Amino acid sequence: MSVKKSPLTMAGALATVALLAFTAACGTAPAATTPQSQTSASESSGESTTSGPSSTPTPEAKPVVMSANISDGASKVKVDTLVAVKASEGTLKGVKLTYKGTDAKGNKISGKVGGTLNAHKTAWTAGGRLEPSSTYTLSMTGTAASDGTATTTKSSFKTAKLSLQDQTFPTLYPLKNSKVGVGMPVVLTFDVPVKDKKSIEKNLHVTTVPKQAGSWHWISSTEVRYRPAKYWKAGTKVSVKADVNGVSAGGGIYGQNSASTNFTVGRSMVIKISLKSDVAKVYKNGKKVRTIYVSGGKAGWQTRSGTKLIMSHEYNKKMTNEMIGAKEDYSLNVAYAMRITNSGEFLHSAPWNAGYFGRTNASHGCTGMSTANAAWLMNHTLIGDPVVFTGSSRYMDISNGWGDWNESYKSYKKGSAL
Repeated sequence: MSVKKSPLTMAGALATVALLAFTAACGTAPAATTPQSQTSASESSGESTTSGPSSTPTPEAKPVVMSANISDGASKVKVDTLVAVKASEGTLKGVKLTYKGTDAKGNKISGKVGGTLNAHKTAWTAGGRLEPSSTYTLSMTGTAASDGTATTTKSSFKTAKLSLQDQTFPTLYPLKNSKVGVGMPVVLTFDVPVKDKKSIEKNLHVTTVPKQAGSWHWISSTEVRYRPAKYWKAGTKVSVKADVNGVSAGGGIYGQNSASTNFTVGRSMVIKISLKSDVAKVYKNGKKVRTIYVSGGKAGWQTRSGTKLIMSHEYNKKMTNEMIGAKEDYSLNVAYAMRITNSGEFLHSAPWNAGYFGRTNASHGCTGMSTANAAWLMNHTLIGDPVVFTGSSRYMDISNGWGDWNESYKSYKKGSAL
């Protein structure tokens, strides 16, 4: 028997099916897949939807950057230039500066210029200036701060040509390892005149042990000297460096070389001579050790008053009237002679004047004494020992020999260019 369902029953069944389908879509049924072309709300707002580890990109490595104060390929570079190198984005590992060239006499030269790094290893400065007429090669090695990669950069340049007339050569005295008297100054001479004395003097260095005050004094454009405020202390050790190679001396002139010397001051020996009484007294370390009767220069040829220094020891020296322009004709062989001025004054043996010793002045300006006393002085004095004359109206000039002690220290310092 068939049963007919009413329209109402059919409608209820359909509603139930629809409700079940809706419930499955909201809860228990799998979610539909979103097409790739669609963008979620979070993506459209810029929010990250990545659920895995961070993927920050690795920063790009930066190489060390090195530069010099002289351009690659530069020419006619001035010799007073100090080469300098700087580094950024890293540090300097090493700098090498070498050269090859020709000196003013046509001789081939080559060498290496040392230098120093600063504490942070970001700057290097050469320890010396440049040679003329030379080609330099600069090699710079640095390390990058980002990854430690080493980089080497090379460059080259040429220096200006200089003739001998464009360069001044320094000579230092006393000689190395000398033993000298307490009055000995440092004597520095140049073969080409110096115009820029200040630049040159800035590069002159004197070191003493024990330490003593002192000053340079320009005697002329070709000579500068250094003396302490008082006589050197006995036993003082002195080191001198004239670091003038490549330094501008003014007027297009440059230092040709650097020079150095060292010497030791011996015991104190001072000779005091009265030209009124014609007596010399010798003091060693402040104690009188000898009295010598002498004869100085006669009228018209007066021996100069003032402090002079023994400049040389000369044996069997020939002295003639032509040497000093005297009218009297003479030619004498002197056994022992100690020069004390450039103009020709000596302490020396003069047996022909023995009758005048201790009595009157009868020479042409020298200070004569017996042969025995002259030999004793020669054997007991050093270059630089002071000889102090009094009693004459004619006075010693600072430039006549080593007359440095004839000015007060206050006045002497005014002769410095600094």
